[in-house]
Amino acid sequence: MIPIAPHITAFLQQRLPIERGASGNTCDSYAYTFKLLFEYASDCLKTTPSQLRLEDIDSNLVVRFLNHLETTRRNGPGTRNVRLAAIKSFMHYVEHRVPSALEQIHRILAIPSKKTDTRLVKHLTTEEMHSVLDAPNPTTRAGIRDRAMLHLCFSAGLRVSELIGVRMNDLKLHADASVLIHGKGRKQRCLPLWKQTASSLQAWLGVRGENLVPELFLSARSQPLTRSGFEYILRKHVGSAAKRCPSLLSKRVSPHVLRHSCALTILQATKDLRKVSLWLGHSSMQTTEMYVRADPAVKLEALESIVPPKLRSGRFKATDKLIASLRAGAFMRSEKVST
Repeated sequence: MIPIAPHITAFLQQRLPIERGASGNTCDSYAYTFKLLFEYASDCLKTTPSQLRLEDIDSNLVVRFLNHLETTRRNGPGTRNVRLAAIKSFMHYVEHRVPSALEQIHRILAIPSKKTDTRLVKHLTTEEMHSVLDAPNPTTRAGIRDRAMLHLCFSAGLRVSELIGVRMNDLKLHADASVLIHGKGRKQRCLPLWKQTASSLQAWLGVRGENLVPELFLSARSQPLTRSGFEYILRKHVGSAAKRCPSLLSKRVSPHVLRHSCALTILQATKDLRKVSLWLGHSSMQTTEMYVRADPAVKLEALESIVPPKLRSGRFKATDKLIASLRAGAFMRSEKVST
């Protein structure tokens, strides 16, 4: 019997962050997956998580766990697939360390992912985006910080982790203002800044003050801003903006919605999907293609470029005796009325 604790510890502490160079968010997501899995397994097997063995995590238990996520925890197919991907990644790691468990591991690797609905990305209109950007009060320190954050998040199309991870030395506000983004998968990209975004950031640096914390954006306690902190700030300003732009009331505006709005703005301006992909830091063009489905302008251009077929015009002639008699009767009645 093989204890699973040493293997999962090595996977989370050595394999992911050091050997694979996974981001902190990925490591946290994987750790949470195994927390849920081991809690479920210990409840089913009536043992403590630390006493679980590798043999206990077989394909039947994993399938029941995935069903538990959807039925009891009300997770969608997308979340289920994320949890399954984490489990499969661990099994790929274990198959080289425990060759005797190959059959069990391959059964787990054969579990298929669920198909998910392909929905249009949610985004804001130009009017809605302007209302959100204009919501912070530019006469207060917090308002100046919030306006700079919202401008940077939207104009650069940043993920939350990228926004809160921007450091002071990543920012260049002199000639050709730009920002260095530390993206997903440890990939970096340098993005130019709009003049208004650069001005907002310059205003924030003027009131930020000297602080040893390297991160650009700080909380009210002069600590690095957290993911939940930015999400709270965004909700607050969306609520204020909705008073001037009521259409925001029907939308759930998350930080990723700002990223989608930026992507569609760039696509409409450049008509170049590759530039959108480079701007957002996508590793694959297939990820960026979802914005083409959401942008009606691309489809309208395709429609206008097609020459419609020329069809013969004409009126329908009844060939059925019953329809012909009904039409003849209607004609006779109209003649009587006219006379």
